[in-house]
Amino acid sequence: MTTPLGEVLDGRRTAEFHKAARALLKEPLLLAHGPYADEFRLVRRHAGDLRDWFDRNTGWPLRVDAEAARLGRTPGTLADPTHPAREATRTRVHFTRRRYVLLCLALAALERGEAQIALGRLAEQVVLDAADPHLVGAGIEFTLERRDERLDLAAVVRLLIRYGVLRRVAGDEDAYVSGAGDVLYDVERRVLAGLLAARRGPSMIAAEGFEERLTELTAESALDSDELRFRAIRQRLTRRLLDDPVLYYAELSDEELVYLTRQRAFITARITELTGLVAEVRAEGIAMVDPLDDLTDVRMPEQGTHGHVTLLLAEHLAAATDAVGRVELERRVRELAQEHGGFWSKNARQPGAEGELVDLALAKLTALGLVTTAPGGVVPLPALARYAVGDTVVREPGIPGPRTAQRKA
Repeated sequence: MTTPLGEVLDGRRTAEFHKAARALLKEPLLLAHGPYADEFRLVRRHAGDLRDWFDRNTGWPLRVDAEAARLGRTPGTLADPTHPAREATRTRVHFTRRRYVLLCLALAALERGEAQIALGRLAEQVVLDAADPHLVGAGIEFTLERRDERLDLAAVVRLLIRYGVLRRVAGDEDAYVSGAGDVLYDVERRVLAGLLAARRGPSMIAAEGFEERLTELTAESALDSDELRFRAIRQRLTRRLLDDPVLYYAELSDEELVYLTRQRAFITARITELTGLVAEVRAEGIAMVDPLDDLTDVRMPEQGTHGHVTLLLAEHLAAATDAVGRVELERRVRELAQEHGGFWSKNARQPGAEGELVDLALAKLTALGLVTTAPGGVVPLPALARYAVGDTVVREPGIPGPRTAQRKA
């Protein structure tokens, strides 16, 4: 028997729609040229349906033109510091405060500049703008005379190249850092104009403090009806389910919790229809699990020494009934090195390496919503229970074991 052509075409369209949606969630800025060109074409083909879905369910605007597709994705929560901007290199070192300031100053200079700019000229503009009294009063100072400052600017520029804001024409950033040359770039102004994902322009915000300005930057319009309030709640919950590894009920307001309790099946079904993510509902919260494992920037388990150490420490923390101190975790890593060191890198087996290994493991576990830090130490969160290891039971072939209750996470 053959499948009717209509069903084949419908199935192909659905698969394309899912792939386009997942591409936008993974890379909210897709360019017509580059490594995601195929995904961009899919997004452009299904732009109308994608724009409608994101607007209705998340409130994120989607802008698509001949050069780029930009999903105005904002975080599910503004208080999460665990997913910073990272270098566009294999090391993926996270951005420091100074690099974030340099990024903003560079974008401001590019907005005022011409269609082409040299890195040296961009550096001059950044130094001039950094002399603003407000920045000086905040302790920000740039001369770009030191090598580490030029390295920071080079990291910012490479990130902008990755985003498609800049296109390298000639030269190399390493030559600029060493003082041996300059670099020329084309400025993709339409990509630059759509880079900021905010409901209001920063120049329209009157608040002074960082937290207040951030809140105003993403603030929604006044909600004067029950329908609008319920829609806003649904959008906030959907954003968090798409953005956060785990949505814990304890983190929600009473109004949000009541709404989610009533509409959980509807909200999670809509997300599954769009992305293929599967809802894992437990007593303490919900996690949208990705069977394809490519919609996360932090993976666990992961290969390599750091991945192995993280998994072993997760098992140790999952068995704890209270906060675990830093000293105990480092001691546990030293014990693990004796047992598993033969599979680890040479640096990880060196005396004193346990501090860095614990730092890396805790950063990943925190980003995944599996632990949190308190004055008494590291506190395991409910979702960490999925990494607990029970007692090994050996059974005779063909003899079924007793049914056990599912572990709550």
